[in-house]
Amino acid sequence: MKKTVQRHPEYQYLDLARDIMKNGQWKISHSTGVKLKSVFGRQIRFDLSKGYPLLTTKKVFSRGIIHELLWFLSGSSNIKYLVDNNVHIWDEWAYKRFKEAQTQNSKFKIQNLTQDELIEKIKNDNKFAKRWGDLGPVYGVQWRHWPTGDGREIDQLGWAIEKIKKYPQKKHYVVSAWNAGYIYEMAKGRKESMVIAPCHTMYHINITGDKLSLLLYQRSADYFLGVPFNIASYALLTLMLAQVTGYKPGDFVHTFGDVHIYENHFEQMREQVKRTPRPFPEMKLNPKVKKIDDFKFEDFELVGYDPHPPIKGEITVVGGF
Repeated sequence: MKKTVQRHPEYQYLDLARDIMKNGQWKISHSTGVKLKSVFGRQIRFDLSKGYPLLTTKKVFSRGIIHELLWFLSGSSNIKYLVDNNVHIWDEWAYKRFKEAQTQNSKFKIQNLTQDELIEKIKNDNKFAKRWGDLGPVYGVQWRHWPTGDGREIDQLGWAIEKIKKYPQKKHYVVSAWNAGYIYEMAKGRKESMVIAPCHTMYHINITGDKLSLLLYQRSADYFLGVPFNIASYALLTLMLAQVTGYKPGDFVHTFGDVHIYENHFEQMREQVKRTPRPFPEMKLNPKVKKIDDFKFEDFELVGYDPHPPIKGEITVVGGF
């Protein structure tokens, strides 16, 4: 009898890339003017017992993934933690907010800084960082400090973790970053708005048998640059949640709304889909950590990651009124 060879799970990513480039409809990013090809409503999934889905057809910035997730979990809205750890994936949005403030207020009295100068100042000046490193109530704030109309703050993730321990069969463990009162024109004003409407919008935690799985809904997905990061980040969150609730890791399910490739990434994407996936690595977590807030960068060890070389692409700083 012929043995069935299981297809590498990374081909899900590569197949969807081909789908977008072949069948996608042309759109234009309203805030940048950059063209993109887009499809709507897709899904991929990864069994986390078969490896950590850090893409191998190009090298992915695993250190940045860990630090960003720890930043989200801290509930912070300020990029200083990331800047201090030499992770610069949110720099452009801080700089965009800084430049907008200068444009909108003719009496705005502050030095005209380049982005690099702004980030250096955030790193070395705590008072300056408090003002100009803040991105508004972004992901971590909504996960851990959701502001209610009666003045309370809700720790959505903390609630979900504690309730899963008591009632694992319930189906309502949803954590949302989509808080309409803090998104663009629906916010009180520009200062109260998030710098970008949440792209990875909400996630749903589920217990089936002895396994914890997580489903992410992502309303908007930059497929070349952002999605490899998102896959690895939420797969890591799934591993962490499984550990602190006492379950084995199950599946990470990634559901997309508008998933797209920017025109200035087409050449890079064509190169990536030619590459053959290599075995997924393993992400080892410090087994002593039993609380989600106790994880530190040193508690993660990536083992056996042997990717193809990185493929660079320019980030498109979308979002805004």
